[in-house]
Order: sequence, then C-alpha cells, then structure tokens
Amino acid sequence: MRLLLVEDEKKLSELVARALRQESYAVDVADDGAQGWEFAQAYDYDLIILDLMLPKLPGQELLRRIRRGNHGVPILILTARDATEEKVQNFEAGADDYLTKPFAFAELLMRVKALLRRGPIARSSVLRVGDLEVDRLAQQVRRAGKRIELTAKEYALLEYLAAHPGRVFSRTMIIEHVWDQSFEGLTNIVDVYVRHLRSKIDDPFAVKLIRTVRGVGYGLGVAPEA
Repeated sequence: MRLLLVEDEKKLSELVARALRQESYAVDVADDGAQGWEFAQAYDYDLIILDLMLPKLPGQELLRRIRRGNHGVPILILTARDATEEKVQNFEAGADDYLTKPFAFAELLMRVKALLRRGPIARSSVLRVGDLEVDRLAQQVRRAGKRIELTAKEYALLEYLAAHPGRVFSRTMIIEHVWDQSFEGLTNIVDVYVRHLRSKIDDPFAVKLIRTVRGVGYGLGVAPEA
C-alpha cells in the first residue's frame, strides 16, 4: 500500500516514514502543503497523513482540495492543535481521524491500519486467492494452511496483486504503488521480486497463482482454461 505523509517537521517526518516503511508500506513524504498537493494529484494513495500547520499551503486548504477531487481516500490529521472546535471543522472538511502531537508510534500505526481496513469502501482484513490467504491485519501469508515467510517488500507486492485478483499490472504500475516516490531504480526490480515470490508461493505447489502476461505485466489468480 502507498501512503502520503505531509509534514514539515523533518525529524518527525523521517521517524514516521521509517516506522511506516518497517510495516511494509511505501511512503512518499512532502515537506509543505504545495508539494503535498502535487503528490496527491499525481498518485493514487491508499491513505494520506496530513499536518495542519504547513508552509506554502495550509493543511486545512490542502484537506479541502483533496476532498474535492478524491472523496474516498482516508485522511488522518496529525497536528499539535487540539481545540475541539477546530477538530470539528476538520472532520466536517473531510478528515477521517485525528491524532494530536506528541503521540506514540504504536497508536499512529493502529490508526493507520484501522483506516486502511475501512478504506474508501469496506475492506476485508483477509484477502483470498485460491488457497492463498493474505492477512492484512497480521501481515501474514498462508497457502494451503502453511505459513509463508516474506520480506516486507515481497509482502507489499503480494498484497497489491492479491487485492486485485485477475487483474494484470504493468511493471510501472507496480512500482508506483509498491515502491515510493524516492525509488529511482529500473523496472526490472519488479521481475526480481516476482521471482522471489514465485519461489515461495508457487514453486512448492501444483497450482500456480502468479501470472505473467508477455508485454503487459503480472497478475495473481488461477490462469483461465484455454
């Protein structure tokens, strides 16, 4: 899943981004409201974490702009302001949750996971494709009841494919969702991670789930019968 963090306190943004990346999320970081607006227009995020006291474009205005263009993406307000009246105004403007600074990272992660489960539409906490299960809450993977250990990036890639069974994604689409904006490598990184996934969730089993469509990309699901 890909998240956008809009926070001008550099030390805090680095700590939050690091904590989220350790939980297998791809995270883009914007240092001001104007850059946050550029990112929000350019990418399809699963969740946005937004500070209110931002340079160049205030967080409240950024919240309104995002809501006018995207009614579904969950938005978590992260701010030192804790006045009840202001909280009400931001909820009315479209915020989904509110976390006051200073905060515990454990609480931030709990709220992020809760919003992602809810999402723009009801999300199931467990994705199933054939006999493969991806537990989003525990971030665990099983196939035919057997636990499969994945790295953080392998898990993020599998979760993305499992959330859209039967759909085929190009390498560029996968990179834009699974890796963050700072990634500047080659698209063949996707091929490398697909091979890693195949060795763990496909090779030990008779039925293969990861599909390659030549000239297009990769998908997850049992191949249709000829």
